[in-house]
Amino acid sequence: MIDSHCHLADDTFASDLDEVVRRARDARLERVLVILEAGNPNEAAQAERVEQLWPEVRFAIGVHPHQAHEFAGDPERAATIVREQYAATSSARAVGEIGLDYHYDYSPKDVQHGVFRAQIRVALALDCPVVIHTRDADDDTVAILREEGQGRLRGVLHCFTGTPALRDAGLALGFYVSLAGILTFPKAADLRHTALAVPLDRLLTETDSPFLAPVPYRGKRNEPAHVARVVETLADMHKVPAAEIAGRTTANFHTLFRP
Repeated sequence: MIDSHCHLADDTFASDLDEVVRRARDARLERVLVILEAGNPNEAAQAERVEQLWPEVRFAIGVHPHQAHEFAGDPERAATIVREQYAATSSARAVGEIGLDYHYDYSPKDVQHGVFRAQIRVALALDCPVVIHTRDADDDTVAILREEGQGRLRGVLHCFTGTPALRDAGLALGFYVSLAGILTFPKAADLRHTALAVPLDRLLTETDSPFLAPVPYRGKRNEPAHVARVVETLADMHKVPAAEIAGRTTANFHTLFRP
């Protein structure tokens, strides 16, 4: 299994990082993709600890839309920071998480757009995939991916909770769809129905830890080992063994991220 999106460099894991990594490996996770906030020295330092404990981990580096306001008037500075940190991180494999978030008013929409577009151009120049965050901004997110990507961009819609229309648009772009612990929630029947139509060769699994712990861990800190619950839920949905989902999503991760 692989957790294709987690935040192990977050301060939440600082005190027991070695135990979290041990539990993940005991759960037979091959590796994880750790998301790093570009230009954050604390996360960069913890990323070094993560890699020492687990050399197989890989990283994605980007400016989240919540931080886009820090680059108002100069979105290319965000791109420069991502490009330079990516070059200095030998295990970096993606630009992300990047995208648009209209749910919170942390960054003006036009600023988010500029920072998003600039980072897509970085990914294209590096020939690496993007990890996409979109919330209450689906139409604009897809439009920018189409305009900037021009059919050459690879990536994943992370922590997918969207509509069939977003699912179909992402698949049409050639993107993967990643499911997290929300899939296990009792009230997530609509999401499970939408997710069933994602081809198995375009699925990824993730935790988005420390957030969104799956059943039966809701209310607790999430961690990569819990991706097993997402795999089990997908297996139940598709009526196949969990090992089949684990194998397929692992192969998909390798295809996209070339770890």
